[in-house]
Amino acid sequence: MAERRHVRVCHPDDVASLLPEALAGEFVLAPVADDAALGAVRPDEPVTEPDAALIVTTSGSTGRPKGVVLSASAIRAAAASFRTRYGAFTWTLALPAQYVAGVMVVARGLLDLQWGGQGVRQIGRHLTGLEQVGAEPGSGRNAISIVPTQLVRALADTTLTAALARFDAVLVGGAAMSPEVLDRARDAGIVVLTSYGMSETCGGCVFDGVPLPGVDVTLGERGRIALGGPMVFSGYRGDPETTSSTLVGGSVVTNDRGEWREDGHGPRRLAVLGRFDDVVISGGVNVDLAAVQRAVDTVGRDAAVVDAEDAEWGARIVLATTDAAVDLDWWRQTLRTTLQPAALPRQVIVFDELPRTASGKLDRRALRTLVARWGGGRAVRASGQEVVGG
Repeated sequence: MAERRHVRVCHPDDVASLLPEALAGEFVLAPVADDAALGAVRPDEPVTEPDAALIVTTSGSTGRPKGVVLSASAIRAAAASFRTRYGAFTWTLALPAQYVAGVMVVARGLLDLQWGGQGVRQIGRHLTGLEQVGAEPGSGRNAISIVPTQLVRALADTTLTAALARFDAVLVGGAAMSPEVLDRARDAGIVVLTSYGMSETCGGCVFDGVPLPGVDVTLGERGRIALGGPMVFSGYRGDPETTSSTLVGGSVVTNDRGEWREDGHGPRRLAVLGRFDDVVISGGVNVDLAAVQRAVDTVGRDAAVVDAEDAEWGARIVLATTDAAVDLDWWRQTLRTTLQPAALPRQVIVFDELPRTASGKLDRRALRTLVARWGGGRAVRASGQEVVGG
């Protein structure tokens, strides 16, 4: 008969104090910040997955949040694999601890204690308190995990930039990051480690394109990425059907497309090209939204690419941005040298800010909903005012 454990729901701020007991098998910890996550956790139902220690929810940026069951052995293996490559650290938490990236900062901090780390220090999600941490780093080596949005904001502030540069490792993941931002960060002396992973792999398991020790990365048909190893999840909470279609042969079959790249100066590196559902048909032509986003990122302006239904084109390529300084014609002319005509944006919408999840990711689902409200005008403000020159 399967082991049945009870769920201990907690506030994200309590993860650091409760995670040791969860790893010891006392209960299955479920950090929850809202009702939507509570529904995915199913706190009144026993947990039957062996060695279960934690339930984290996905951010829901592209669909309904799911409860991801992680075992104690998977969490320990993920932390040990990172430590094997990079060593032990004193960790700084700047991410919400109801999601896997924040939880793994806490887990690494706790599990690094016996290897010379000094635990976990917490600062605000807007990097409040980073100056103090940077000025008084913990003994030994120090690491912090952030998302690209936080890095961009830090680079706009010389004090925060200098504080990040004092860390021995700055993990950046959770969303794609433009090469321009990465170059700016490294030129400022920030030791950035780009991270690829997901809730189902205990967070980042590929850093700077290189899988951690024990992590198996395979590319299937059309480059579909599968991630295997001791860090993979046990299953989705109350959803055996989705579990069986995602966890295949011990590997997490993702919805991401990738390819291996070699430069002759080191190990081959995984390049994540985008999601399979990023490919839309506009005017009868396949358009890869991820490729469009990469082209937009090289311009260095705050803008996100989404698609919208269009009676004429089938799918309309839309640029959502916070930058009203340039118009649609400027964007199309700038991008014309790198993108095919069907991939050029047909609309620009200016927002005061782009919607994001609590974990800092761009909320594409919410953004598509907002974009759909404004119809097919060439360029509009989110307030409904037409942008001059649009």
